[in-house]
Amino acid sequence: MGLPLVRKGKVKEVYDAGAELEFRFTDQISVFDKVIPSLIPHKGETLCRTSAHWFERTAAKGIPTHFLRVTDPTTMRVRKVEVDPDVAKRGASATNVMVPLEVIVRYYVAGSFLDRIESGVIDPKALGLRGPAALGTELPDPYFEVTTKLEPTDRLLDETEARAISGLSRQEFGALRETALRIDDVINDSVRSRGLVHVDGKKEFALDGRRQLMVIDTFGTADEDRFWDKARFDAGELVDLSKEFVRGHYRASGYHRQLYAARERGEKEPPIPPLPPDLLAQTSSLYISLFERLTGQPFR
Repeated sequence: MGLPLVRKGKVKEVYDAGAELEFRFTDQISVFDKVIPSLIPHKGETLCRTSAHWFERTAAKGIPTHFLRVTDPTTMRVRKVEVDPDVAKRGASATNVMVPLEVIVRYYVAGSFLDRIESGVIDPKALGLRGPAALGTELPDPYFEVTTKLEPTDRLLDETEARAISGLSRQEFGALRETALRIDDVINDSVRSRGLVHVDGKKEFALDGRRQLMVIDTFGTADEDRFWDKARFDAGELVDLSKEFVRGHYRASGYHRQLYAARERGEKEPPIPPLPPDLLAQTSSLYISLFERLTGQPFR
């Protein structure tokens, strides 16, 4: 008899394994909070193995994680934590529970961050930039922000609302930021030597049995983080080596505009079309290639 399913996410399934959870990584892919009706060959394996690589590198630097072990190429075991949407009501006594926030740290202008700058939501001067911000502009300092985790679509939060939702103290919220930056130091130091630029990335956390922060879920992969090829970046060309490659297809096709227009009007969202066959093959190759460059391991 199989393990009971706890939840089915956009790209992975979570099963109850007693004192542990089992993550099974699928070949599904999602963009703009929509699951694409296409499977990317070998994607699940690259995510599982890349995640394990970063968990091990992070733990070696003394940063707590929930990772336990890889059990097969698409499956890993992790420590079990509770998912409680009302965790803030439990106050400082809440332990072994997920922090219901997604943490994002940005180092360059790209993606939705560029959209917000171009629409006037973010003033480049507030970022410490002396001139206009364009795609690929390096930020003077890391830009930290948080969004909701347990809502249907991600919603940006200021510190006051983030702490109200999560129940974190001011000191704990500061530790959240510092831990995310420490993890990125591990990633950045490693990928520079492998010819990559770490553009931005998101992370999730939980509070362990002593209410200390530990990093959970997955991070540092082509799904959670954005990477560019450094040699081509230095030559003035931005080459996406992450899921942004797929997002670019839906932006170019006009689907992104149609989707967000429907969301703004509160209308039914248009279904996302499947990826063309040639893009499926390219995307699979991208995930495999990035896995090898991030970890230094051969895929086969």
